Amino acid sequence: MNSTPAAVASALTFVWLGMVLGISFLEAPLKFRAPGVTIPVGLGIGRIVFRALNIAETVLVLAVVALVATGTPTTSVVVPVTVTALVLAVQLAVVRPRLNRRSDAVLAGEDPALRRSRAHLYYVALETVKVLSLIALGCALLSA
Repeated sequence: MNSTPAAVASALTFVWLGMVLGISFLEAPLKFRAPGVTIPVGLGIGRIVFRALNIAETVLVLAVVALVATGTPTTSVVVPVTVTALVLAVQLAVVRPRLNRRSDAVLAGEDPALRRSRAHLYYVALETVKVLSLIALGCALLSA
């Protein structure tokens, strides 16, 4: 890969990584510990924050894939960029709609304990895979 697109793609990858770590692994669990934040309020905030994150992630994945495609990337770049893109696609197309349906029900007044969902666990597992693939991608791009 040409060094300039690789450097830009690496920078974007690490910005993306920071956003995911900051929002998914810090903001999301901590907001429910703040005084006065009820489950409906926390869900409302979370929906807004994650919608913004997912829009930013979509822009970032498109930019990184475009930058990677401008060169002749090695397997050490292609594999993590593909994994990252696929994980994001699954999160947006499969898991987020399930989470939205559950939060819609809670926001409509349903008791959250009545309708447990594993979608949250799937989302966290996918976020963990995405974090690991972003680290691998960023490091591979630094070496490109």
